Amino acid sequence: MRWWIWTSALLAGCTTIPAAAKDGALTIDLSIRARVEAIDGQFRPNTPADDTALLLRTIVAADYDAGPLVIGAEVFDSRSYFQRTLSSIATTEVNALEPVQAYLRTDFSDHIQGQFGRFTLDLGSRRLVARSVYRNTTNAFTGARFDLRSKAGDTATLFWTVPQSRLPDDRDGIRSAGVALDRESISVQFFGGIFTSRPINGTVIEAYLYRLAEHDAPGILTRDRRLWVPGVRVVRRPAPGQVDFEVEGIWQGGTTHATTAASDVAALPVFAWAVHGHIGETFQSPWKPRLAIAVDYGSGDRPGGQYTRFDTLFGARVFEFGPTSLYGAISRQNLISVEARAEVSPGKRWDGYLAARPLWLAEPRDSFGATGVRDPAGRAGRYAGTQIDMRARYWLVPKRVRLSAGYTQLFKGGFLTEAANAPATGDTNYGFTEMTLTL
Repeated sequence: MRWWIWTSALLAGCTTIPAAAKDGALTIDLSIRARVEAIDGQFRPNTPADDTALLLRTIVAADYDAGPLVIGAEVFDSRSYFQRTLSSIATTEVNALEPVQAYLRTDFSDHIQGQFGRFTLDLGSRRLVARSVYRNTTNAFTGARFDLRSKAGDTATLFWTVPQSRLPDDRDGIRSAGVALDRESISVQFFGGIFTSRPINGTVIEAYLYRLAEHDAPGILTRDRRLWVPGVRVVRRPAPGQVDFEVEGIWQGGTTHATTAASDVAALPVFAWAVHGHIGETFQSPWKPRLAIAVDYGSGDRPGGQYTRFDTLFGARVFEFGPTSLYGAISRQNLISVEARAEVSPGKRWDGYLAARPLWLAEPRDSFGATGVRDPAGRAGRYAGTQIDMRARYWLVPKRVRLSAGYTQLFKGGFLTEAANAPATGDTNYGFTEMTLTL
């Protein structure tokens, strides 16, 4: 399969520059981001109580419109420096010189477009399939997608892909930012489709069905997940002077193994689910304030012969649960949560938010979110704590240079202080500052 990746990239590189001088059909985008992060009061077991990292990400993307075909390529260079030896920094932060995208795109008609090769995916709410924004690396896939649009404005996306697994994934390779082409294997397949209705009175309805099918292969150990994931979403997006809302329900069924161990051959039936709902209003004033209340639930695993922990697949979570990277405590797994959020946009250059989110476990004997903290006896209770999260962004040069800064505090509850493997590190504090240059 890798011959296709490199052939597409080579075609993109060899044909675009002459065409640019001839007819201006070449588009090149460059983005450079530097972010400094720091955390103390670490919530993860077996990691340093405090840590600092400098994260650098450079993205170069090129598209050449050759008439019936668009040839595209994108390279990510994601690196991390100065983190501690046992840091939580992983392939979510480091992926050096990776051709994340290398594709051909074409229109079969006015209503059908196809894309083939390596590409990223942003589908629906992005809770299950997303191109990462805050995270230093991104999810990417190799395969085919088809985008369909009706005359009435309804849309659908159908896709079959092989997910890319980021390499190197060992501690030494990550620390040195070693260069290795990400791995694909037909033993892991992800496919499905999503339908989106045209807006009716500002409200959109989405329905989707995804399938993840994987099995072990030489050098690849998996949980042998064979999941069916249907979901429905109803959403009205924020607008000045209007009430906005969103409701999404996701169910997961199929089978999985509890671990990736080769000796684990027991296929457990899966019954997991997640729900998100929120309601908000944007007020008509110069600062465009928006107030919202949200509720989230993600099932956790419990004894009984079934696997009931929700699987986030390839989704993003920053836009709801706060920053990831050195932080990233909350995910849609074993979660019950309510959030109160206030957002402002004082002008075209400024925006910011402040959010408060109390946290509970859906299942007291399962690990909470993405913390890795677990109390098998269930005696530590369900209350994980309360998160306060804030962020501000400012365009120094509109659409070119942007500054961002944020702070998150996790006031640990009984579970994160009393569970069997909870580190005795006090409340968690996390902050970041970043600058992004876009050309």
